[in-house]
Amino acid sequence: MTPTQSSNLLRTPLFTLEQEQKARFVPFSGWEMPVQFIGLKQEHQAVRSKVGMFDISHMGKFTLVGKDLVSQLQTLVPSDLSRLQPQQAQYTVLLNPQGGIIDDIIFYRQEDTATGEQQGILIVNAATTDKDRNWILEHISPNSIKLQDISRDRVLIAVQGVEAVATLQSLVEEDIIINIPRFGHQQVKIAGNSGFIARTGYTGEDGFEVMVDPETGKELWRSLLAAGVTPCGLGARDTLRLEAAMCLYGQDIDDSTTPLEAGLGWLVHLNSKGDFIGRSVLESQKASGVSRRLVGLQMQGRHIARNNYPVIYQGETIGKITSGTLAPTLGKAIALAYVPKSLGKVGQELEVEIRGKNYPATVVKKPFYHSANLQSKT
Repeated sequence: MTPTQSSNLLRTPLFTLEQEQKARFVPFSGWEMPVQFIGLKQEHQAVRSKVGMFDISHMGKFTLVGKDLVSQLQTLVPSDLSRLQPQQAQYTVLLNPQGGIIDDIIFYRQEDTATGEQQGILIVNAATTDKDRNWILEHISPNSIKLQDISRDRVLIAVQGVEAVATLQSLVEEDIIINIPRFGHQQVKIAGNSGFIARTGYTGEDGFEVMVDPETGKELWRSLLAAGVTPCGLGARDTLRLEAAMCLYGQDIDDSTTPLEAGLGWLVHLNSKGDFIGRSVLESQKASGVSRRLVGLQMQGRHIARNNYPVIYQGETIGKITSGTLAPTLGKAIALAYVPKSLGKVGQELEVEIRGKNYPATVVKKPFYHSANLQSKT
């Protein structure tokens, strides 16, 4: 990375601490982010077997307050947010009129204010922060809903892995093991200061995402290091999420893919909610079936299928790879790809073109990896 490139990139409040840990940085969504510290495989294995931490402060963070907050957000997503109680969360997607995914997000419903207003936090992707904010503001009433963008004002640290819960518990005053179930969240005291903790993550393991002010975030990072937590970069984050078959926005899902095509049908609650942007498209797809679907592929061998590589059937290109890697936990080359529904059944034999040569691949069940330690969704 040249000095000019670096000077044009944003840095999180943890950048200096990451430099001290000899992190290697890369440009990512307008930010200078650590791609690895001690090595991708070691970081990946630390999360699968012990505990790792990720600086995800680059992600977008919005607070929202208003008397009819939930009902207004209901019109932007296919999921029924009215089911949420305070301290519960929903992973969902913002949709455009064509049913395409503007972004995948998590909405955390908080306790109502003393005046009865509903409160919530939205976490969105770094690359789509401005797009998401503008889209939401265009479709909610500015007179009744107040949106505050706190993306640059808060540190966000993900603590993930088999030992994540016990490790973080030692640094938090409240009982987070009992009080915060999967997709639960609450305000707690961390290093004597208020912090937001959610039992969510992007690794396929149990753990938490912690949002605090920058100074508390630095202190938390140091405390986690002292507790033996392995700092992890974007490289391990990507291999971990791909083993768990979690979608990456901009590759596996985007404005041209619907949640039904992407295998996110569990987010679509047509029977329990009213109208929302893109509903008619999803109703049509639900009735007639999708023409393509996102499937998991396992390569026969260690040849890695990368983003945009062609997927071949009987000599014809029938789809493309969206994400692929050599999975450290599994020791196998895996990938996600969009293919025609008729060719998306488990066991289907396909091929992937890699540098001008076709290699065999098989459609397999997702996720590729499932943690025995991860609690079921609530």
